[in-house]
Amino acid sequence: MSEQPSDRRRFRRIAFDARTTIAQNGWNWPVQLVDLSLKGLLVQRPDDWQGNRAEAFYVDIRLDPQAHIKMQVKLAHDEHGQLGFECEHIDLESISHLRRLIELNLGDEEELERELGALLQV
Repeated sequence: MSEQPSDRRRFRRIAFDARTTIAQNGWNWPVQLVDLSLKGLLVQRPDDWQGNRAEAFYVDIRLDPQAHIKMQVKLAHDEHGQLGFECEHIDLESISHLRRLIELNLGDEEELERELGALLQV
């Protein structure tokens, strides 16, 4: 039985625009954030992209001068001019900001709780 993309996606993506930077080994790329979820993010690939898929990346999403979402991610896919990253580590403060952001955008606390439950099962 083949798995459909909709079967695999358990985390609703929300379109969001915030100042976002991807970093790896001294390189820093300002990127255009397309969307994010509890499990990762999608960005436009920068013209000068030279990321190494085999190593971890670090993301900083600036919500305001004091609030940031910071996570360690791995590159999941690079296609159609976009980079998809999967979260490998996120600190407690960042997950709190991300949870609140998703909660505000979903408008459905039960759906958020389902997604959080799925995240813990991954």
